[in-house]
Order: sequence, then C-alpha cells, then structure tokens
Amino acid sequence: MGYSKKQHSIQPALTDCSAVHLTTDYRRLTQIKANKTKSVKIRVNQWLSGFSLVELMIVTAILGILAAIVLPVFQGHVQQAKESAAKDNLRILRNAIEVYAAQHNDVPPGYLLNKTSLKPSHWSFYVHLVTGSYLNALPKNPFNEQVTIMIVSDNDPFPENPSQTDLYGWVYKAKTKTIKLNWSGTDSEGIRYYDY
Repeated sequence: MGYSKKQHSIQPALTDCSAVHLTTDYRRLTQIKANKTKSVKIRVNQWLSGFSLVELMIVTAILGILAAIVLPVFQGHVQQAKESAAKDNLRILRNAIEVYAAQHNDVPPGYLLNKTSLKPSHWSFYVHLVTGSYLNALPKNPFNEQVTIMIVSDNDPFPENPSQTDLYGWVYKAKTKTIKLNWSGTDSEGIRYYDY
C-alpha cells in the first residue's frame, strides 16, 4: 500500500470530518464571536454609565476641599520665596555697589565717567556694574519683575515710599549708595518691603 507514516496519521482525522460537522463548527464559532462582542459592548456600556450625578458631586466637593487646604499653604511659600529673593537681590546689589566704590576712590556706580559732578543715570549704573563685570545682569525685583532703576538725583531727598512700581524695580541714590526695593506692602513678618 505504500503509505508513509505522515499520510497514515492524517487519514483517520479526515475520515471523521464531514461537511455537516464543518458547517456546524463554523456556526458555533460565529455565535461565540458574536456573543463575545456583545458581552464586551455590555461591559463598556455598564462602565460608562457607572457614575451617578451624586457620586460626581461628592468627588468634586472633596477636590474643592483639598484645593482650599493646599492653595493657601502653597501661596504662602510662593510669597516667602519672593521675599527671600528680594532680600538676596538687594544684598547682591549692595555688595556690588560697595565693591565698585572701593575700587574707584569711593565713587559709587552711576556717575558718568566716575565724575560726581555729573548727574547719575540708570545707563551709567548698568555700564559700571554689568559691563564692568561686577554683576552678570541686574537682578529683577521679584514682585514686579522689573530690573530698571529709578535714580534719585544728588540734591533730592530719598523718597519715603515706593513710587511707579510698575516701571521701576529699584530706587537708587548714588550719592549715599542707597538702594531699595521699589515695592509697597509688608512681608509675612510685617516689615515693609521698602525697608529691606
């Protein structure tokens, strides 16, 4: 008969199959697939309609309460960070002014050509400190983000209060080497920003 082992093992499986069996198996497979997609659709629909309005309102209320607790704490830290930055920036500016004056026969920055007989200017202050390598850049007032300096002339008194806080970050009088933060209000300890 000359059957190989491979052919011999396949032949009994083919004899058990018929067209009826194959058709029935195909129908069963189609039904199983249809049932699976229906059950998946039902599960998705159940999940989508799983939250009621009351549940959503409760979650929203809890999130609102948590935000009300966390927000003031966060804002307090932001305020303290600005206060620390303002003090540090003032320290940096005051040190640069003192070092410049010490190296230029006690003439503070701001006077054109280092002549105290000339009127001080913002531009001269910038050139002396930044171009002269005493500072990498003029530091910003952390409250209004301004680097500009209001220059008080030698004959005018130093202002008692900050002014034009939207334009100037600092107030400087070259004659007395006084520089102040140009911002109104008080810090978290009750000290005026202008008095830093």
